[in-house]
Amino acid sequence: MTRPIDQRRLRVGIVGGGRGAFIGAVHRIAAELDGDSLVVAGALSSDPATAAASAADWRLARSYASFEEMARTEARLPDGIDFVIIATPNHLHLPVARAFLESGIHVMCDKPLALSLDEGCEFARLVADSGRLFGLAHTYSGYPAVLEARALVANGTLGTLRKVHVEYLQDWLMDALEQTGQKQSSWRTDPALAGSGGALGDIGTHAHHLAEFITGQTVQSLSADVTHFVPGRRLDDDANLLLRFSGGAKGTMVCSQVCCGEENDLGIRVYGTRGALEWHQLEPNTLLFKPAGGAVQVRRTGKGFVSAEALAATRTPAGHPEGYLEAFATLYRSFAADVRRVARGEMPLRSYPGVEDGLRGLAFVAAALTSARDASRWTSLRD
Repeated sequence: MTRPIDQRRLRVGIVGGGRGAFIGAVHRIAAELDGDSLVVAGALSSDPATAAASAADWRLARSYASFEEMARTEARLPDGIDFVIIATPNHLHLPVARAFLESGIHVMCDKPLALSLDEGCEFARLVADSGRLFGLAHTYSGYPAVLEARALVANGTLGTLRKVHVEYLQDWLMDALEQTGQKQSSWRTDPALAGSGGALGDIGTHAHHLAEFITGQTVQSLSADVTHFVPGRRLDDDANLLLRFSGGAKGTMVCSQVCCGEENDLGIRVYGTRGALEWHQLEPNTLLFKPAGGAVQVRRTGKGFVSAEALAATRTPAGHPEGYLEAFATLYRSFAADVRRVARGEMPLRSYPGVEDGLRGLAFVAAALTSARDASRWTSLRD
C-alpha cells in the first residue's frame, strides 16, 4: 500500500537529459536538493541503449525506451510518478508534455516553451484542458537576490521606472562548433530542433523573462538588430534590441553567444525616479541598490533586512555562496508544494514561471525576428 503524498517524497520522472546532455543532471540535482522529491524513472534518450545506460548511471528504479511508454506505464502504477521533468531539445517539449498531461501527470519543462508562438498557443490550450500543473524552468527567477530586486520594485523603493538594461553574453558559439558534431551546439543551431531563435531563443528568452519578472512590466514593443556572425550558421548568434515596457519604462537588451571571453554573463540594471538596482548572475548573492542622492548599498542575501521572499529562497547563512543549482531548486520546491496542494484538494499558489511566461518569451522571439527582417522596425508583441 502506497503512503499518502504528505508522508513521502514526491516521485519524479525525467525525459531526456541522459549521457552527453547538460541540463538533465541539473534538473535532477535541483529537484532532489531539498529532500522533497526523488527522481525514480526516466526515458533519458531516444536511443534505447543510451537510455538504459544513463538510467543505470543515475540508479533509477525504472527506465523506459520511449516517453510514450513511460507516460502510459507510470500513469497506471500505484507508485507511479507525481510529476515529470522535460529536459529534451525544444522540438520535443510539446509532444512529451502532451503524453504526460493527457495521462494526468504534472509537468515541469525546460525553456523555451515550444518551437514557435503558434505551437506555444497549442501548448497553452493543452495545459488548460489537462487541469494539471505546469512549470517552466526560468531558473534565474529563483535567485534570492533577484527576488529581493523584484520586491524593491514592487514596494516602490525605486519610484517610477524609467530605464531597464539587461544583457546575456556568452562565447561558446563564437566558432562553428556545430560543424564538429558537438551535441549541444548541433541541436541548438538547428531550427528544426531549437525553433526560429538561436541566441534569442536560448538566452534571450531568459533575459526577457528576468526583465519582466523584476520590473513587473511586460515588453510591449521592440526594435531588433539580429545577426548571424558565424558563416553558415542557420540561427542568430547575436541580437541588440530596444524595448518599450507596459508601464512606460524604456529598455535595451543585448544577447550574444559570440562574445569572446564571456562565460555566462547575465546582468540587469533597473533605474527609477528614486533609486536604481543592479544584479549580475556571476555574483549572485550581491544586489546593488543606488538610492537617489545617497551612497550605493551592497545588499547581500541571507541578511535580516531583505524581503521575506528573498529570505524564503535562501538556504545557507549569510556569506555562504548560493548559486545556479539552488536557484533551480527554488522553482522545484515551489512546484512540489503545489503538487501536494493539488493532491489535498487545495488551490495551487503557482509561484513559479508557467505557460504564460513561456508564451511571452515566444512572442518576444517572434517580434524580434520580424523587426530584424524589416530593417529594425518597431514591432508589437503578439498577445
